Amino acid sequence: MFRPDQRLGPWVIYYRWWIIATLMLLVIIIGSGVRLLVINNDMRVFFSEQNPQLTALEALENIYSRDDNVIFILEPADGTVFTRRTLTAIESLTAAAWQMPYSSRVDSITNFQHSQAEQDDLLVADLIRNAAGLTDAEIAQKRQIALSEPLLVNRLISPTGHVTGVNATIIVPGESHQEVDEVTAFARELAARFEAEYPDIEVHLAGGVIADAVFGEAAEQDAVTLVPAMFVVLSILVGLMLRSLVGTLATVLVIVFAMVTGMGLAGWLGIQLTAASVAAPVIILTLAVADSVHVLETVFQQMRLGQSKAAAIAESLRVNLRAVFLTSITTAVGFLSMNFSDAPPLRDLGNIVVMGVMAAFCYSILLLPALLSVLPLRIRARPGEAECPPCNRWADLVLGHTTRVLWISLAVVLVVGAGAFRNELNDDFIKYFGERFEIRQASDFMEDNLTGFNVIDYSLAAGEDGGINDPAYLNTIEAFANWYRAQPKVAHVSVLTDIVKRLNRNMHGDDPAYYRIPDDRELAAQYLLLYEMSLPFGLDLTNQINIDKSASRLSVLLRDVTAREIREMDDNARVWLQANAPDSMFSYGTGLSVIWAHLSARNIRNMLLASVLALVLISVLLSVALRSWGIGLLSLVPNLTPALMAFGVWGMLVGQVGLALSVIISMTLGIVVDDTVHFLSRYLRARRERGLTPPEAVRRAFNTVGTAMWITTVALVVGFGVLTISPYKMSADMGLMSAMTIAFALVLDFLLLPALLLKLDRSRATKARELPAAL
Repeated sequence: MFRPDQRLGPWVIYYRWWIIATLMLLVIIIGSGVRLLVINNDMRVFFSEQNPQLTALEALENIYSRDDNVIFILEPADGTVFTRRTLTAIESLTAAAWQMPYSSRVDSITNFQHSQAEQDDLLVADLIRNAAGLTDAEIAQKRQIALSEPLLVNRLISPTGHVTGVNATIIVPGESHQEVDEVTAFARELAARFEAEYPDIEVHLAGGVIADAVFGEAAEQDAVTLVPAMFVVLSILVGLMLRSLVGTLATVLVIVFAMVTGMGLAGWLGIQLTAASVAAPVIILTLAVADSVHVLETVFQQMRLGQSKAAAIAESLRVNLRAVFLTSITTAVGFLSMNFSDAPPLRDLGNIVVMGVMAAFCYSILLLPALLSVLPLRIRARPGEAECPPCNRWADLVLGHTTRVLWISLAVVLVVGAGAFRNELNDDFIKYFGERFEIRQASDFMEDNLTGFNVIDYSLAAGEDGGINDPAYLNTIEAFANWYRAQPKVAHVSVLTDIVKRLNRNMHGDDPAYYRIPDDRELAAQYLLLYEMSLPFGLDLTNQINIDKSASRLSVLLRDVTAREIREMDDNARVWLQANAPDSMFSYGTGLSVIWAHLSARNIRNMLLASVLALVLISVLLSVALRSWGIGLLSLVPNLTPALMAFGVWGMLVGQVGLALSVIISMTLGIVVDDTVHFLSRYLRARRERGLTPPEAVRRAFNTVGTAMWITTVALVVGFGVLTISPYKMSADMGLMSAMTIAFALVLDFLLLPALLLKLDRSRATKARELPAAL
């Protein structure tokens, strides 16, 4: 019968030079695909084409406009916007912002289209023009108008007048990722020039376009810092733990080749990098260490027992091939399950890692032993099999207190895991960016002093052409706007009725008593038409009403809200519409904030299904490979509980699970299986090949694979720990949670797993000897 595990070692040694040359050439060819990788800085890449909230947003943008923006938030040092110098500066910045690439509209308090009556005429003009020539009385009058205008307060001017904003609406063609960078570079240069000219006015730069740019910059920064840091850390760590220069060099070569292969294939396949998928190189580097360490540790053990290098390499491949293949497959299954994610970048992350992991398997069983066979590897021979005193102490603990270890381990799992129920599905998109990012600083300042960052948009249909002029329609959307204004954390509501009421007042001699919705539909239509005809180019109402005037847009700006609060706000708004508005007006809230709010919740549901399917598949793989359904099912306990404990700790310390953590169970499930597989493999070999009793088999498993398990776990924890230094919260949270899960897995594999094996096998010790050899 052909046994690849027995034939592979001699074959690799015999063809070592051909293997080395072929694999290096293959790496060069595949790795050349790295040059094809590009970083996508569009945050919408997180939304799949099937995302219902994205479909709703695109439908709204097709009717009105796509409101990507850059907002310059101005903070005068003297604490007031209404001075000649500051108003002149705002005029200047407003004019300059029109020159921004792809700028379609610029709004500020200076070019706000203020309307007023002059006898029977309606005059519409910039609220502030030629600020330098205004008298103190005129400035006071302009201040009073601005601070009493609902369209401006908490949108472009703070209620106290100490901060203002200049908002540029940007419509990029979408033909290149460079468009966002082009706009951002212009905005940053403009802000720098403005601050140089007006050093007493601080500029905070925010908006969707800036967020997109920083999104791409976060990916670039992680790629530039995390990968080199991971490479250095792993090289030092492996060197210290293996204490073999040749073994370290060979391992480093394998993990680098695995990373280059995974990223090269991604380039050839046209996969784009984002702030989420850019973590793939670090994860590949981390995971690739495990296979090499297991192969190397067995080689070292065999050489210490007096075996020749060639015999030690052959034996290492014989005892490790199936276990290494199984761990690679289970890891791949875990990451492949990320394709159930509703966020394409997380799918890309999983697929890139899978390619790197399978490449690492190939290099660890082909390139690594080939390199060891040609490099001068010297290990001093030492008799005896007890190579690991710490491992023996672990074995003594479990063997001497099996029942106590089992119940204490299960109790700790339950107590710590109970904290998982304290987690809630919540997220805050802008807080994905660490406080060192300018967009985070500017957005925090904007929410504290001016307006909200998050937006919910509604397209409210009137049910007929020209229906937006119907007083019944206007009164309903006015009531809806007022309901929203009464909700907590609502900074501003933009609604058509604010314009209509002002026009009605204007057409009645600016009598405050007429600041209300007209009772006559024809009058409302005439007022609105007259106003539209008076508006300059670029400041029309196409962003608020559709072409046939059958629908209008209501926009809600929210400050300091989480994903859960946005979902609840929109749910309550739909309840209000169903109860108080005609069926034609019913609408779902949309906008980027709404999409992000639903994304994490939907992704959790999808990934729970993915985790169940991955768990079933991994269980079947383990049961078939180990030829024992009992052992396969038993392995589920130490494989599921680490994630439960990690979420328990997270629930006690943080309590919020967002998009990044929604994939952790699937992502780590295949990883934590690795140590379990290696321990079970050595345990079953000892039982089946050597006929050892369960306690003897446990001790042998600790001695033969314990060191490798400890080394690989430390490497994995440190590797994922490197991700925690990322300023991008998605990568940092993912790294921290993965590191905790893997650390818990090692403890449970050293305590709970052997205790379970002893309890299971002691009752059937005689039957175990009759089981067919599995590995």
